[in-house]
Amino acid sequence: MSVAFLFPGQGSQHVGMGRELYDNAPAARAVFDQADEILGFSLSQICFEGPEDVLKDTANQQPALYVTSLAMLARMKEQGWEMPAFAAGHSLGEFSALAAAGAFSFADGLKLVRRRGELMKAAGEAHPGAMAAILALDVPTVEQICRQASEENGRIVQVANDNCPGQVVISGDEEALDLAMALATEAKARKVVKLPITIAAHSPLMAPAADALAEAIDATFISAPQMPVIANVTAEPLTDPDAIRAELKAQLTSGVAWTASMNYLLAAGVDSFVEVGPGDTLLSFSKRINRKAKRVKLVLGENF
Repeated sequence: MSVAFLFPGQGSQHVGMGRELYDNAPAARAVFDQADEILGFSLSQICFEGPEDVLKDTANQQPALYVTSLAMLARMKEQGWEMPAFAAGHSLGEFSALAAAGAFSFADGLKLVRRRGELMKAAGEAHPGAMAAILALDVPTVEQICRQASEENGRIVQVANDNCPGQVVISGDEEALDLAMALATEAKARKVVKLPITIAAHSPLMAPAADALAEAIDATFISAPQMPVIANVTAEPLTDPDAIRAELKAQLTSGVAWTASMNYLLAAGVDSFVEVGPGDTLLSFSKRINRKAKRVKLVLGENF
């Protein structure tokens, strides 16, 4: 059996995440306590108690998901889980995957994702945008729709995430995005849903955050990962520090090639996926990509 650990990104959070872990798993509790000490405020309380609008603030949401995923990983190690053949993370989850692979320390990764969240929030406030999910249209069709909307509106909208066959997420200026949503409906998309997010992640609207984020990435000590981590942008393994730095800078404004990433893992012989984080969004994507692959949702006290 060949296993890949998958780490989710923004949208997987919910108030109360991690509380049961904290109460019942000493290794996980230590991760939350360390995060609170590093950040200088109680991120754990925001995870456990909210309120939801505070948890959804991207400056909190990103470190909250990172910490919850790595607290789950600590519990898995405590229970004797072996490290997998590969790891991959969706957007913010790529940072969790790299920390799990030992590319940087938990503390350095936490500081980095907190900074990333702050910078993306500021970029979103300076250049408001939006994101939407398009169901049952293929990527080339959605790319053409985005080009048409951008040309007609004069502003940017582009494919942000190729999540799985039949689910594509677009991102950009809200007016251009609204036009693209209308065009997608005309093109017989089964469903078009604006996402509850106020930033245009994985689009050029995040460019104002690029220089400061690059500085933070360059200031972070990064080593070769202990297992290959599949990159969001290229859907190929990250195996050295220079490639990791380039990837983390590029994915701020580039799309997430999740379908291609999963297909890479399947072609490499992976037959089992474990989602290390709240929810099972990435497992649902993997089901759409390959139904035969085994999907493992972690349930405290049952399988970890």
